[in-house]
This record gives sequence, C-alpha cells and structure tokens, in this order.
Amino acid sequence: MRRDNQSSVSQFLLLGLPIWTEKQGIYYTLFLVMYLTTVLWNLLIILLIRLDSRLHIPMYFFLSHLALTDVSFSSVTAPKMLMNMQTNRQSISYSGCISQVYFFLLFGGLDSFLLTSMAYDRYVAICQPLHYTTIMSQNLCFLLVTVSWILSCTNALLHTLLLVRLSFYGDNSLPHFFCDLSTLLKLSSSDTTVNELVIVTVGVVVITLPFICILVSYVRIGATVLKVPSTKGMYKAFSTCGSHLSVVSLYYGAIIGLYFFPSSSNSNEKDVIVSLLYALVTPMLNPFIYSLRNRDMKGALGNILSREKFSP
Repeated sequence: MRRDNQSSVSQFLLLGLPIWTEKQGIYYTLFLVMYLTTVLWNLLIILLIRLDSRLHIPMYFFLSHLALTDVSFSSVTAPKMLMNMQTNRQSISYSGCISQVYFFLLFGGLDSFLLTSMAYDRYVAICQPLHYTTIMSQNLCFLLVTVSWILSCTNALLHTLLLVRLSFYGDNSLPHFFCDLSTLLKLSSSDTTVNELVIVTVGVVVITLPFICILVSYVRIGATVLKVPSTKGMYKAFSTCGSHLSVVSLYYGAIIGLYFFPSSSNSNEKDVIVSLLYALVTPMLNPFIYSLRNRDMKGALGNILSREKFSP
C-alpha cells in the first residue's frame, strides 16, 4: 500500500473516558494519584529486591521484572490521558498513536509471559522442592525472561506492521482514552481481515497458552497440596501462591471481560472502563498484593526502614 494512504490521517482525536465534564477535575486527581502510586510502589518493590540479599531468588527475580513491566505498561497510556484531561486537548499524532499501540501490546504481552514463568516457579517449588535449586537455575530464569521479551516484542511488532499498512480517511475520532488496536481497526477504511485473523491466532500464543500453562501448574500444585497431611503445610503452600493467584485473577479477569464479553451495544463505554482497570488499576494493585501478603517483602521493607532510622 502506498505511503500517502498511510499518512492520510496525520493525527487522531482521543475522546477519553465517558465522564461528565464538571467532574473531570476529580477524576484527574484520582487517576494522577493512582498513576503515581503505581510508579512509586513498583519502584519500591524493585529497590527492595535489589537491596535485600534474601530476596535474590527466582520468585523475586521474576517479581522485579513484573514490577518494571507494570510501571512501563501504565506509563504507555496514563501520562497522555492525564495531559489530555488537564489541557482539554484530545489530539495524538499518527506516529504517537502507532507507538502507543506497539508499547501497549509489548508490555501487556510481557505481563502474560512473566506471570506464566512465576507460575512455573511456584510449581517447581511446591511439587519438586528437592530439585528446586537445580531446576530453577540462574540461567533458566534469565532464559525465561529473555524469551518473554522476544515473544512480546515479536507480537507487538507484527500487529504494528500490519496496522501501518491500513488507510485512515475521514473520521479520526477514537472513542477511547488511548490508541486501542481494536478501536483503530474499526476506524480504518481498509480491509482488516488479516489484522483480525492475526489477533485471534497470535492471541492464542500470547494469552491463551500462557493462561492454560498457569491453570495446569495450579492444578498440579493443588493435587500436591491435597496430599500434604498437615494444615500447616497447606497454609504455607497457599501463602506462597496466594499473591500470584490474586495477580493472575486480576490480569486475566480484565482480559476476559474485555475481549471475551465485548459490549453488545454500539456504545463501547464498558470496554473503555474495563481497559482502564486493565491498564491502570491492575498495575497499581499488584505491588500492594505482593507487599501486604508477603512476609519476605514486609521484612525487607522493615529492615530498610530500621537501617535508615538507626544510621548515623
């Protein structure tokens, strides 16, 4: 397709969230606090894992990467949304919109693969504890993270390259607070059959297969836990996996609500709200889940605070 077709629309208009104009100031403050909380708490988790040698184990290695991914993921959409709300400007350039699609898909896919790696780590820890240190070696952990990055980058690049081939004429208004891929496809004047086919096909690799792997891991974990005769052992296993299960439920729950139960009406207000939960609320809640329900994280935070308090 010719380049002039691709640049027929030089910018898009993001219509934002379905909220009343007079309440926009309240929502702006709320979303700003949520975004800053996401950034600060996730960076705190990375710092704690970096400073406390007791957290230099596979589970927290993956958690540090998940925290970095959550900061990056929310930063793809939140700053632009907040700036638009503050300045009452709705425009985003064509290149900015395409970049937003790429990085949203990149970090969204990376979340999925990292959660799968963490599920495998929990499976090995509970089902094969005697071989844990041998199986979950440093090389394997680096390999899992590297493969997660490669697959996520490939997925995002594939969708982005297919997107820039499309033409956009006339209406350039996106009923969303960021450049959502599916919303852009509805706006395109080109045939999007290939794009939609790739979304379904690649979505199996990026979302469905990791979700199945997580389910299989926890089925095996559940079967192993039921064989444990002591209540103390069952509680220990549950406390080990509880935080990860909560994060998985938030992540895949939002995806299921967004993509498997789309809006039945022409209005996509529900999709916008669910996208907000997926892009901003979930990354904010993840560090709270891991810090409040995890003794090691609370211990590391307490040690650092004590060190600062008694340092000369």
